[in-house]
Amino acid sequence: MIVEKKVFELPAFKTANGASIADVRVGYETYGSLNADRSNAILITHFFSGTSHAAGKYRESDALPGYWDYLIGPGKPVDTNRYFVIASDTLVNLNARDPDVVTTGPASINPATGKPYGLSFPQVGIADFVAVQKALVESLGVNRLHAVMGPSMGGLQAYEWAASHPEMVGRLIAVISAAEADPWLIAWLDVWASPIRLDPHWRNGDYAPDAPPLAGLTQALKVVGLQANHWLWAEQTQGREFAVAGADPARDVNARYRIEATLESAASARAAVSDANHFLYLVKANQTFVAGGPGGVDRIRAPTLILYAPSDQVFAADWVLATAERIRSNGVAVETAAIGGILGHLDGVMSLAPHGGRISAFLARG
Repeated sequence: MIVEKKVFELPAFKTANGASIADVRVGYETYGSLNADRSNAILITHFFSGTSHAAGKYRESDALPGYWDYLIGPGKPVDTNRYFVIASDTLVNLNARDPDVVTTGPASINPATGKPYGLSFPQVGIADFVAVQKALVESLGVNRLHAVMGPSMGGLQAYEWAASHPEMVGRLIAVISAAEADPWLIAWLDVWASPIRLDPHWRNGDYAPDAPPLAGLTQALKVVGLQANHWLWAEQTQGREFAVAGADPARDVNARYRIEATLESAASARAAVSDANHFLYLVKANQTFVAGGPGGVDRIRAPTLILYAPSDQVFAADWVLATAERIRSNGVAVETAAIGGILGHLDGVMSLAPHGGRISAFLARG
């Protein structure tokens, strides 16, 4: 599919904390068509470093399609011949410097000052991401979603939808995610953020657009990349090979292994289109997440499919399955299934093809 990036605008938005943000803009994409009774809409919510680009390509020349292109499209598990699929960028999207991303956040210009907000931007959380999505969905004439589906931070948004707006969610598909951040994840998210805060160019968030804390952001993304993978991936795809043939780390303190260079290269490419303050705001949104607020999980009523990765080092399988049991204990129908693969957390983005039939059947079920 060739898809178009669209822009949704809100002249004013009030956060869950009561702060006001003017001129909110987020990008979004749609695939398929809305049916006559507007009952076939599915919302796709994206992961921490993701965007609304869930399927298709913007241009024929694009190297890769959207991250879930193998799941979303005509005749695919999320069949766009049958469903109208909506995907939106979040507030404070990490990829604020990507020309194909539209998001309001710390890197945006504060209309009151004419300068980037920086850390004066109001603190926002997963509930605020969902509130903007709700306004977007309703602007498209949709008052009830057939399903909400997302991986990782996208799963957090899906849980938030089902807990805060149960009357609007027909089905919930949460992938590699739990209904709140556990203490271990909170600590790891702090580790993710630390390199940015230690970079002297960060300047407590008051950095110029042309002098960002790029080194700290790159190291932060390298930590994310390592934790989101798994040692099986490292063993089977990287091994103990040298980054440069003949440059032995045992003989040269500056020599590196292939896995170090691989993670650095991927992080550097990601950092080029990312914003450091946006990264920190996303960290805080994930740390503070509790679906629907205290007791919110008990308001979930949508039939639920939870897919988890047994080797996940971000959302541990035990924590995800505890969420499933919590929802099930309220009399809600809950299905769970393990995702195979060697990628750990990333299996929830890249290795769902064997579960395509399960997803399709769950969406079609009456």
